[in-house]
Amino acid sequence: MQTEKLSDEKLALLSRSGDKNATDQLLKRYKNMVLSVARRFFLSGGETEDLVQEGMCGLYSAIQGYSEGKSTFASYAMRCIRNRIIDAVKATGGAKHSALNNFLPIVEVGEELYSSSDSENPEDELIKRENRGEFLQKISRNLSSFEFKVTVMYMDGLTMADMSSATGKPVKSIDNALQRAKRKLSGLF
Repeated sequence: MQTEKLSDEKLALLSRSGDKNATDQLLKRYKNMVLSVARRFFLSGGETEDLVQEGMCGLYSAIQGYSEGKSTFASYAMRCIRNRIIDAVKATGGAKHSALNNFLPIVEVGEELYSSSDSENPEDELIKRENRGEFLQKISRNLSSFEFKVTVMYMDGLTMADMSSATGKPVKSIDNALQRAKRKLSGLF
C-alpha cells in the first residue's frame, strides 16, 4: 500500500492496527514539527536534541492514541508533542532531577569507546575494544537485562521508536528503563 498518498488520520489508524510503514511515514512527516517545537524551549542541563527526543516520544504517543473524529491528527500531534516537551522542561527544573542534570550522560562516558578513525593502528583498536568490553561488563553488573539492552541501544544512537520496535515494548517503558539506568550509573562514573 502506498502510504505516502494517505491522509495523516488514515495513517494513524493504520499504525494503530500494526502497520509499521504507516508509523514510519507519520514520524517522517512530523519530524520538522517536532524540531520546530523543541527549538522554542530550553532544557536545564540538557540540549535541544533531548527535547527533540521527548517530542518524538510525544509524536509516537499521538500516533498510538489518536481517535478519528475528535480533531485532526495534526492538531492532536501538536498538542501531544508540545505537552511532552513541556513536561520534560518542568521535570528537569525540580530538585528531584538535580542529580540527573548534573551527571555525565552515558553517551559521553562511553563515547571514546565507540569512536573509531581510520588512522588508528591495530593496537589502539584492540585497546578500544577491550575498554568497550570492560565498560559494558561494568554497567551490565549494575543494570537489569532490559535496562542494559536499552542503554546499549541508546549509546548506539537508536531513537525511542527504534528501541520500542526492537524490544516490542512501549516507548514509555523504554524511557523509564533509560531513566532508571541513568540513576543507577550516575554513581559509577
